[in-house]
Amino acid sequence: MIFSKDSWKEIFDTIRKNKLRTFLSGFTVAIGIFIFIVLFGFGNGLQNSFSEFFVDDKVNTIRIYPSSTTLPYRGYESGRRIEFTNQDLIEIKEKFNSEVEDIVVRNTFYNQIKYKDKSNQYQVRAVSPGHKEAENTILMSGRYLHEGDIENQKKYAVIGRLVAQDLFEGKDPIGEHIFGSNHSWRVIGVFQDEGGDREERMLYVPYTAMQEIQKNSDKINQMIVIYNSAMTYDESLVLEKKLELYIKNKKFISPDDNRGVYISNTGEELENSKNFAAVLQIVVTFIGIGTLIAGIIGISNIMVFVVKERTKELGIRKAIGATPNSIILMILQESIFITTISGYAGLITAMITLKIIGNNLQEKYFISNPYIDSGDALFATLILIFFGALAGYLPARKAAKIKPIIALRDK
Repeated sequence: MIFSKDSWKEIFDTIRKNKLRTFLSGFTVAIGIFIFIVLFGFGNGLQNSFSEFFVDDKVNTIRIYPSSTTLPYRGYESGRRIEFTNQDLIEIKEKFNSEVEDIVVRNTFYNQIKYKDKSNQYQVRAVSPGHKEAENTILMSGRYLHEGDIENQKKYAVIGRLVAQDLFEGKDPIGEHIFGSNHSWRVIGVFQDEGGDREERMLYVPYTAMQEIQKNSDKINQMIVIYNSAMTYDESLVLEKKLELYIKNKKFISPDDNRGVYISNTGEELENSKNFAAVLQIVVTFIGIGTLIAGIIGISNIMVFVVKERTKELGIRKAIGATPNSIILMILQESIFITTISGYAGLITAMITLKIIGNNLQEKYFISNPYIDSGDALFATLILIFFGALAGYLPARKAAKIKPIIALRDK
């Protein structure tokens, strides 16, 4: 019967005669799957945003900043300013040699940078070579700083893409000299950064050269510890604690003082963000499942009404010899057909909607490239189709058991 031409003709005739009923049935299915897929896509979009937040930096890093103490300790008063030096860098590298790939220096300044008649205020980062890896810096031309530049205190500069655009206006900056901090710096490279315009308006110079300019200062403002990439998240937390205890002991900071030194584990931040995004995804999924359930209930109510409306017709069919199974199959076929067409209409519309949205919600709602895996979308649609068929089967089975004489009396 399923592939019978007459049965399909009958289904289409029924649909034409009951356009509103058919539309309501189909709309309930389509809107249910549409809302579920869009919500699920938004959840994935939020996870994308959290992941993109960390794409600018390497994730296996621990950043260490000196601060001021808030508690007296071992004869030292509170309010003491903690400072890091080149010697601290050497000693920490030696102490944690087996767990650490590199320790990067970063001192930050703001300078007026000039090239001929062009000038602008830029952030200058005095760094060590490992900073390229720590920041995932992308070199466009020339080269980055290397250990020879650090050892020889070379006055070299690697400039951001927008710095090159501002000062050189299309001219190749490699080999040219810029002026800043009362010294001339030779441009050896141009970089770009996934962090965007702000990151690309910076300059990188050897930290030793800047220390020499500052009357041979050996102060370090920030250290970025790049730990072994094979480390698990839990192992990175252990290393973070060991670094904190070592530095506090070395700098005579109370173990209970939370302000003497500030430590930030990028891996921990990423893990927390992933957990938060996962919770959001679970909430969104439950809302989506609730929408599907509402759609299933809506289909069930409509199909109960449909079968009730056709009680007399079903009675006539039974009176002229139709079997209960043929009646059930007829209603089931119509229910599956409407549910399938509507379900896939909702699926396609939702997928197109997510594609159109793209990054339009990123700035305001932090939803980046919302999507849903085709397998998940198809599974959700099939689930709705199954329950749509079930919604048609149960009232049809009940109607098929009614005796013809009782069905014919129905008004």
